[in-house]
Amino acid sequence: MTWLNQIIQGVLLGGYYALIACGLSFMFGVMRIINLAHGSLAILAAFAMFVLADRFGVQPLAGLVAVLPAMAVVGWVLQRGVLERSARGGQLVPVLSTFGLAVVVDNLLFQQFGADTRSLAPYAGSLAYDSWAITDDIYIGRLAALTFATSVLLLGALQLFLTRTALGRQIRATAEDPDTAGLVGVDARRANAIAAAIAMVTVGVAGGFLALRATFDPYAGGPQLIFAFEAAVIGGAGSLWGTLGGGIVLGVAQSLGAQVSPQGFLIAGHAVFLAVLFGRLFRGRFGLRPRAA
Repeated sequence: MTWLNQIIQGVLLGGYYALIACGLSFMFGVMRIINLAHGSLAILAAFAMFVLADRFGVQPLAGLVAVLPAMAVVGWVLQRGVLERSARGGQLVPVLSTFGLAVVVDNLLFQQFGADTRSLAPYAGSLAYDSWAITDDIYIGRLAALTFATSVLLLGALQLFLTRTALGRQIRATAEDPDTAGLVGVDARRANAIAAAIAMVTVGVAGGFLALRATFDPYAGGPQLIFAFEAAVIGGAGSLWGTLGGGIVLGVAQSLGAQVSPQGFLIAGHAVFLAVLFGRLFRGRFGLRPRAA
């Protein structure tokens, strides 16, 4: 039962990894941009929620609702002010621009809040520690279950938005060929700005759940970016449901690795990521791609 419990906890942890990777995968899938400021912006949202809870007594989930519109504005401004302009210089310039943005955000947060770690768990009441007893050996945390459910709902909503709405189809068309999309009346600048705003909303959600489930500090964005990148690559970059699968694979690997050795938590996750990455490189190098239907 111990191993079964570790697998269950790994699946729930994978829900968080899918949540943190959602915006990264969405932005790459519809805009072909790797946002290296992804983790830092999630920490920015976490600090915003912390300020609302600590100084104004706002309940964390209510604070999350208040922060998300601000994150949408951040995404819009990021696209119009940074990504759109840097994209004119080639594919590498937007990556370097987001790296620079991450450095700026990290240091501004450090200047404002210092190096102390924070958490929203003390403001969340029993949600932070309550669990359901399935058996004598298996427990499911309420917050972990809520995180997983939120991840599934968010990914499902994004998938429906892209496939079933006119705006979603405009965003997909812009991602495929902005010039041709413009010929049929699609405003590519507007579509990309909306896509960036949506991506930042998902980043805000991830930052909120990070603040509820763990501690964070101004420089915690780097590790979150790594986890998000690994989950996205394992699941297939740009695939929303693949991101969920990649997060679950990463979470289960880490959970089982921790059962073997205290150092195995991170090592197992990185090992699975590298195995998947090299497997895809090997398949591409030797022409072992599956035939298209």
